[in-house]
Amino acid sequence: MLRQRVITALVMGGLFLAAIAFLRLPALAVVFAVIVGGGAWEWSRLAGWRSPVARLLYVGVLLGLLAAIYLYCELEGGAPRERVQPLLGMACLWWSFALLWVRGYPGSAVLWRSVLVRSLMGLLILAPAWTAAVFLLSFPRGGFLLLAMVVVVVAADVAAYFTGKAWGRHQFAPTVSPRKTWEGFWGGIAGSLILAVVLWLLLPDGVAHIGLGAVMAVTVTTALASVVGDLTVSMVKRESGVKDSGTLLPGHGGVLDRLDSLSGAAPVFALGLLLAGW
Repeated sequence: MLRQRVITALVMGGLFLAAIAFLRLPALAVVFAVIVGGGAWEWSRLAGWRSPVARLLYVGVLLGLLAAIYLYCELEGGAPRERVQPLLGMACLWWSFALLWVRGYPGSAVLWRSVLVRSLMGLLILAPAWTAAVFLLSFPRGGFLLLAMVVVVVAADVAAYFTGKAWGRHQFAPTVSPRKTWEGFWGGIAGSLILAVVLWLLLPDGVAHIGLGAVMAVTVTTALASVVGDLTVSMVKRESGVKDSGTLLPGHGGVLDRLDSLSGAAPVFALGLLLAGW
């Protein structure tokens, strides 16, 4: 299983890097929309939609929302900050509510168990993540920024996994994800802090005004948001009685199983860059 997981991760990583290197922003926006659409297809089942027609309609609603955001935020034309920043701020506010629901689970399920609310949750998880990713690509060195965000999430996840496996004793979120431990959580935070120093040393000259403290703050909050994203999707999967959102990615489950952490991290990372003065 581990070998299959690693092979799939390497293939996905290679395709991601190739897309960043060779595709222009409009094409990347479409590619990411297709990926997010796959996540929406899987989420529609978690939300309680059973009919294929209803699930396709749900995907269509998400894609229509992405198109509206693309046009409103002028993502292809430089993405004015005053249009994008409020959306990123609302996304971060949503993740704050999601954290409260995770902490209150299973009691909190009474607030979001309905099909309508879970459907809305899916839009709030996926649409801001796509918006943040495309917004990052609209920056100079946008490919570097998006790659840095992914590296932060992966590094925190890997550090948490190995730290938790070696020293994990105290459960972090037993009702949502029993295998996560506090030791693993703090290991992930430590890993993100080490990575922050590396990223700060790699900053280009044009953003030399951004200090190490700001880079650490953005990196750690991004890592924390990735944990919230993972736990939120895990909570809904547990409530729906499924382990994985799908089977498309060997060793990883479905598309949504790979988007959960990134969905929480992307808007926080993008907003953090703006507030840090990028």
